[in-house]
Amino acid sequence: MKKTTLDQALGPVFIDIAGTQLCAVDICRLQHPATGGLILFARNYQSPAQMTALIAEVRALRSPPLLIAVDQEGGRVQRFHTGFTRLPAAANIRHYRTKAMPEASQIATTLGWLMAAELRCVGVDFSFAPVLDLDYGLSQVIGDRAFATQATEVANLTHAWMQGAQEAGMISVGKHFPGHGGVRLDSHLDLPVDQRTLPTLQQQDIEPFRHLIHQGLAAIMPAHVVYPAYDAVPAGFSQRWLQNILRQQLQFQGAILSDDLNMQAAATRYPTVSVRAQAALQAGCDALLICNNPSATDEILATIQQLPTPPNTKRLTRLYGQPITYNLHTLQQQPRWQAAHQLAQSMEQHTL
Repeated sequence: MKKTTLDQALGPVFIDIAGTQLCAVDICRLQHPATGGLILFARNYQSPAQMTALIAEVRALRSPPLLIAVDQEGGRVQRFHTGFTRLPAAANIRHYRTKAMPEASQIATTLGWLMAAELRCVGVDFSFAPVLDLDYGLSQVIGDRAFATQATEVANLTHAWMQGAQEAGMISVGKHFPGHGGVRLDSHLDLPVDQRTLPTLQQQDIEPFRHLIHQGLAAIMPAHVVYPAYDAVPAGFSQRWLQNILRQQLQFQGAILSDDLNMQAAATRYPTVSVRAQAALQAGCDALLICNNPSATDEILATIQQLPTPPNTKRLTRLYGQPITYNLHTLQQQPRWQAAHQLAQSMEQHTL
């Protein structure tokens, strides 16, 4: 298939592909003007060399190149394994060998750098991380993905983690605004409803977002959760949450990336994926994620009418990874990587 050579803006839709190589259908979708990024999964990964080649092929399809993203938090959520360091769950940081907060922050910086440095070596621009949710012992889908139970500790540790990622040339995506930890239901499978008041959310769950926004957080992913004390629709489809709170009150200037529009929480309130897409855009999302549903991907690409305005495009272009001068092999020769890798291995063996 002929490659696109004309310059064009990044579209608002982030899509996935089926396997470890591009097929003609993948190329067609990736070249669609509404597409802005590729989300990678474990099924797309075989080895660092294979992933490097795949990403290079994707980048060659468009100008400017598509953004490349993956979920590489660590713990239960890590897409790339063979050839990559096995990263510990975020909750391990605070409790590793009963470290005090200064030492825990240093560990967070180290692991943020390690995650980002390895991904940048194969060409990934960013990971959908860190999780800014608080762990109240309620949400199984969050659980040990959360850095801590207290807002101040989550803010401090995720700030340190973000600094480490930035040192490796990668931005951070804080999720799931305004907080997913206060509900039991998994938004992948159900529509969670958080009955807490807005003042409670602002004093607790929103605090890590406020802190990281002040430190230059580049992107935020809103939750597919309803907070009826403030709005009747899920936060990711709510102008009140995304415009009144996030943009105006918190003065967030970065990109807003929807959570996966294929999740059941989104489908419960909005029956068709095209309606979900338009609702998310109208609420203020800069990018729409659609995963693991090829027909839904085609529906969004075929029906989307609102392409990003220049401010939206500018926010998305800030998500590109910074250039690096090393590959994964040379990275692994560096003392910093060796120390970080050893730390991650030790933490994986440590029981909370």
